[in-house]
Amino acid sequence: MTKVVTPYNDQNRTKKEQVEEMFDNIAHKYDFLNHVLSLGIDITWRKKAVKHIGKSNPKTILDVASGTGDFAFEALSLNPDKVTGYDLSEGMIKFGREKAVKQGVQDKVVFIKGDSERMPFDDNSFDAITVGFGVRNFENLNAGLAEMYRVLKPGGSVAILEASQPPNAIIRWFFSLYFSNIVPFIGKLVSGDGRAYSYLPESVKAFPEGLEFVKICENIGFENAKWQPLTFGACAMYTMTKK
Repeated sequence: MTKVVTPYNDQNRTKKEQVEEMFDNIAHKYDFLNHVLSLGIDITWRKKAVKHIGKSNPKTILDVASGTGDFAFEALSLNPDKVTGYDLSEGMIKFGREKAVKQGVQDKVVFIKGDSERMPFDDNSFDAITVGFGVRNFENLNAGLAEMYRVLKPGGSVAILEASQPPNAIIRWFFSLYFSNIVPFIGKLVSGDGRAYSYLPESVKAFPEGLEFVKICENIGFENAKWQPLTFGACAMYTMTKK
C-alpha cells in the first residue's frame, strides 16, 4: 500500500484540503521557483510531452493539475481549438488566467477550479490530456486516473510528467541531497512556506514510479502505457492511450 504523504501532516484535514492550501500559499512564487529549482529544465520536459500528444493532432486538450498553466500554454504550439486548465487551487489558476490575458489567448486557454477526482466534464470530451507534476498530489490516485480515462476520447493520448528518483546510486545521492536540503531551504526562503518544499521530496519518494505506475495505469484501462526517464531519471514521462 502506498504511503499517504500530506503537506502539513494535519490529521484533521484531508490531503486534498492540505494540497489546496499549499498551492494557494505558494502561488505567488510558484513559476519563479519552479524554473529556478529545476534549473530551467522543466521547460524542455514540457515541450517533449507536448510533442508526444501532438502526434494525434488534438483539438481539445485538458491540462489536469494545471497550476498557473505552463503546460496549457505550451500546448498552444499544437494549434488546438481549446485548452482547458483544471486545478484544485484558485490561487494558482488566478495567475493562469492573468497570463492568458497578457498573452491574448484567453479565448483559447480557459481555467476551471475543481477536484481532479470528480471532474465536471462529459465522457469522451478531450482529444488529449497532460499532467505536470500533479498526479502524486491526488488524494486517491486510482480515482484521479479513472476520471482522466473517462473524459478522454477513444484514441486520445495522455502525457504525464512526474518527478522521480534517479536509478543510478551516485546521481540519486546528489539528487537526494539537492531535493531534500537545498530545495526546501530555497523554497521556504522565497515562498515563505517551508513545508510545501519539504513535502515535495517526501511525496516523490512515496510515489509508485516507473513500471509500478505504468501497471496502475493499465489496470485503469489505459493502453500502450510506457515510461521514459528524463535528465538522468530526475523526471519521468508517462504516455498512454485510450482504445
